[in-house]
Amino acid sequence: MVFLRTSEKAGSCFIRTDQLDGETDWKLKVAVSCTQRLPALGDLFSISAYVYAQKPQLDIHSFEGTFTREDSDPPIHESLSIENTLWASTVVASGTVIGVVIYTGKETRSVMNTSNPKNKVGLLDLELNQLTKALFLALVALSVVMVTLQGFVGPWYRNLFRFLLLFSYIIPISLRVNLDMGKAAYGWMIMKDENIPGTVVRTSTIPEELGRLVYLLTDKTGTLTQNEMVFKRLHLGTVSYGTDTMDEIQNHVRNSYSQTPSQAGGNSTSSTPPRKSQSSAPKVRKSVSSRVHEAVKAIALCHNVTPVYEARGAATETEFAEADQDFSDDNRTYQASSPDEVALVQWTESVGLTLVNRDLTSMQLRTPSGQILTYCILQTFPFTSESKRMGVIVRDESTAEITFYMKGADVAMSTIVQYNDWLEEECGNMAREGLRTLVVAKRALTEEQYQDFESRYSQAKLSLHDRALKVAAVVESLEREMELLCLTGVEDQLQADVRPTLEMLRNAGIKIWMLTGDKLETATCIAKSSHLVSRTQDTHVFRPVTSRGEAHLELNAFRRKHDCALVISGDSLEVCLKYYEHEFVELACQCPAVVCCRCAPTQKAQIVRLLQERTGKLTCAVGDGGNDVSMIQESDCGVGVEGKEGKQASLAADFSITQFKHLGRLLMVHGRNSYKRSAALSQFVIHRSLCISTMQAVFSSVFYFASVPLYQGFLIIGYSTIYTMFPVFSLVLDKDVKSEVAMLYPELYKDLLKGRPLSYKTFLIWVLISIYQGSTIMYGALLLFESEFVHIVAISFTSLILTELLMVALTIQTWHWLMTVAELLSLACYIASLVFLHEFIDVYFIATLSFLWKVSVITLVSCLPLYVLKYLRRRFSPPSYSKLTS
Repeated sequence: MVFLRTSEKAGSCFIRTDQLDGETDWKLKVAVSCTQRLPALGDLFSISAYVYAQKPQLDIHSFEGTFTREDSDPPIHESLSIENTLWASTVVASGTVIGVVIYTGKETRSVMNTSNPKNKVGLLDLELNQLTKALFLALVALSVVMVTLQGFVGPWYRNLFRFLLLFSYIIPISLRVNLDMGKAAYGWMIMKDENIPGTVVRTSTIPEELGRLVYLLTDKTGTLTQNEMVFKRLHLGTVSYGTDTMDEIQNHVRNSYSQTPSQAGGNSTSSTPPRKSQSSAPKVRKSVSSRVHEAVKAIALCHNVTPVYEARGAATETEFAEADQDFSDDNRTYQASSPDEVALVQWTESVGLTLVNRDLTSMQLRTPSGQILTYCILQTFPFTSESKRMGVIVRDESTAEITFYMKGADVAMSTIVQYNDWLEEECGNMAREGLRTLVVAKRALTEEQYQDFESRYSQAKLSLHDRALKVAAVVESLEREMELLCLTGVEDQLQADVRPTLEMLRNAGIKIWMLTGDKLETATCIAKSSHLVSRTQDTHVFRPVTSRGEAHLELNAFRRKHDCALVISGDSLEVCLKYYEHEFVELACQCPAVVCCRCAPTQKAQIVRLLQERTGKLTCAVGDGGNDVSMIQESDCGVGVEGKEGKQASLAADFSITQFKHLGRLLMVHGRNSYKRSAALSQFVIHRSLCISTMQAVFSSVFYFASVPLYQGFLIIGYSTIYTMFPVFSLVLDKDVKSEVAMLYPELYKDLLKGRPLSYKTFLIWVLISIYQGSTIMYGALLLFESEFVHIVAISFTSLILTELLMVALTIQTWHWLMTVAELLSLACYIASLVFLHEFIDVYFIATLSFLWKVSVITLVSCLPLYVLKYLRRRFSPPSYSKLTS
């Protein structure tokens, strides 16, 4: 809605947008001045005015419109920009506001930036579907072969269907049941893991996906960082103050203010001339104390921060603010659109110079001795991403001096300040420590200089064509030969163990992309300090591009660089994807790390979709705010971090964790285990059903292709349930290496990215094993055939069960006590059930010695070669992890 009026005296208010763009800093919004000036609230209804607004669009960083009041004598036209609007899903943080609503429902920015959730199906399930299709074709082919060998005698199509039913065990129906139970078990294990407390698994369908991720897309604010700024370093060129030497600054500030009152007290005019002469003759070296004082004063004045006092008791806010001139410290909070600025002002308060009051025209500071200094704000030049700096012109009420203060990024400020030899080097040093740097400078102006500037400035602001350029040119006329005061370093604290976690994920072969709504400088700084970009790597900052030609040139420049991280802004990304989608994705995928800044929520989801479509690899998105929901839902595997920005992301995600560092264990241990276990489990279930089908095929072919079942009734049902289910399912507990080893050697995770645990190769190996074992057992039983048919069922079925139990034992890598229990329990079940199955199996025959030796021989022949092969393989081409466990 367009912001018409507020109860705040300044005509502006703050809103919190953390659910929209994920940034926890407050945004300053300004009311339309024509309606804010109306004497009373009721007058809003008596004026005749209209608003013109652009059509609804996705971009949350821009808005264009006009406000026209018709009933005044010359109609009043005011331009509306993004700062005159309030958005849905945001919270008004100060005062009350009244506005006119423009967009509702589906037209609001927040709704336009959300996407519909999709159902996620794991890659493993899709691969198994492919294998099941292959098995189905094998089933049809086998049945056709059998009918052909019969010679199409009589009603052959009826026989075809009989064979289809007989061999239907080839299709492993119990596979889905086993897998789904397995997935539930993995979810339970993840939630019960003491090393990652508070983790919640919200989908039971995709735990295996965690084991083979290639791209990790993460948010910055609140996910990698805590979003708490702390002032760390003040550098004056010759001397640097860190956190442990702040008390020295405090002393300097206290001393310089204890001398000034005596000068100012005598006569205000006598105190100005010496300062004037000083500014015209800068040859005199200043003392450290005065330089510290100047720097602290500049930091205390050059900002966009407003102190806010919480009202106590019944007094309303306006009365309270006017009545309370002593500005008590205990209920003051600072509001600003950037948390960096708040950190700077809080720091000046800690060293003794406190910002106590601020409105649109003046600012008041309190000195350590309790004296209030008032400064009149003549002009402010806000921070923009193009200029990368902000400035303010203030007049000191007591001395009438006019000073232009400026602070900004080192790239923008290095050309503006007077020549020096230390700025660039120190900025580099601080950036390597992961500090955000700001350069602070000042310039004293005479009254004539300022009046000249003001007339040119107001003229430029009224021009209709190229207004921004003209205004910038006027401001630049002031930005010359400014006196460099200091360099400040503020740290955005990273979450616990972010560096080792990112290091581990990188070693595991995962490519990490950081998608953030934050500024380019900040994003680059965090990427370096969190070791997302390793120390040896270069970063290539993609210049802002707006047209096809520019994008082409920039992409070519980027193509020449090797092994360097890419930093790109959302707008440039949009242009590149519009014209050169294929080339851009190809180049970006080769980068070790990519940082996208100023990303809108839908853009994050678009990048995820691009990676999935172009590379076909699995993606994982990690975020913590409402602005990450689209990305989390779009990715193959969404992880939500419960942070300060509420639970929206963690509720929309597939897995919810409490801290970013838990991601390492979630992937390296649980993801890896889930994938390997599911692969083993599914192939074993396929093997189990193929074995019995092979035996049926051999049986039918020996008996003149008769479509007669080998096992009937309970035997066939018991085979896949009671007798073999527990041992096969106990593969869910199997693990190849201890979790500590998996965390220590993330390279083990890299092996899984090739998808080797479950591929057509391993599938074919298992098929061959099944055919070998099935035919061995059947032919063995036929060779050791006793006069009656009953015995062949007894011998072959007992061998089959024993073979299955031994094969489970062969597949297992690390024994768990439950596995042993499952094996013994299944064997006991079988022996116990023989008593009831006398219609299929002759109990007296089973008790004989001949039965025991025949079964033992058949089982040995079917299993021993595999044990030997396994031993030889372990001996001559051991898997990578065995080197770590020995």
